Amino acid sequence: MLSKRIIPCLDCDLQIPEGRVVKGVEFKQIRYAGNPVELATKYYEDGADEIILLDITASHERRSTMADVIEKTVENVFAPICVGGGIREVKDYVNMLKAGADKCSTNTAAIKDPSLINRASKHVGSQACVIGIDAKRRYVENPKENDGHFYVETDDGYCWFDCSIYGGREFTGIDAVNWAIECEERGAGEILLTSMDRDGTKAGYDLDLTRTISENVSIPVIVSGGVGNPEHIYEAFAKGQADAALAASIFHFDEYPVPTVKEYLKEKQIPVRI
Repeated sequence: MLSKRIIPCLDCDLQIPEGRVVKGVEFKQIRYAGNPVELATKYYEDGADEIILLDITASHERRSTMADVIEKTVENVFAPICVGGGIREVKDYVNMLKAGADKCSTNTAAIKDPSLINRASKHVGSQACVIGIDAKRRYVENPKENDGHFYVETDDGYCWFDCSIYGGREFTGIDAVNWAIECEERGAGEILLTSMDRDGTKAGYDLDLTRTISENVSIPVIVSGGVGNPEHIYEAFAKGQADAALAASIFHFDEYPVPTVKEYLKEKQIPVRI
């Protein structure tokens, strides 16, 4: 069985020239969490399997992502790096890979022009093409067949999952499960899946969302949004069928360091790299 991956996520913006890591709740209530280069280095030394840096304002501000931050990060970090935010064209993938990233994640641009996935995967390879999906539950009383939505029965009723763009600022009406399936068909190598309902809440991942998408695609799924303790990460693997778990707050504020999480998972018989 392949080892499950633990991935710290650094949500960044450029409010200061060197960049800053921030953390919010449900994509709002932003607070400062540290320096991206320093935190990435710490997590690498702690044994993180990968590190994701998301420039959370690049798409909204219609600018390119922060290549200089990536260049400084890879000087000391030798774990795989995934970069997201402001990736709009194939040349953006190329530029980020040249800066030292191993993968690029895109959300907004892929939804606006799905052919970008085809073009990017052919040019840089599927392994470097990650699709970010930021999804929010939409509850319905009476699900209808063949209306374009993939309905899921949850403890709170039936719902479908609505894809958002521009860092959660705009909703598209696109069904997240169907979109994940299309992304794989177009050549994406991985899905970075975030529950907007759970983001920053520490209430646990949205296991219904995670399990449904994991069961409907064959490419790896990185689950994100809501982790509050190591048990939540265990549930993401054991119940949500995720391939990797992303976390931010519990790492940024030293609640549960990476080694602590991995030791817990090892005791629970989840295969991890120690």
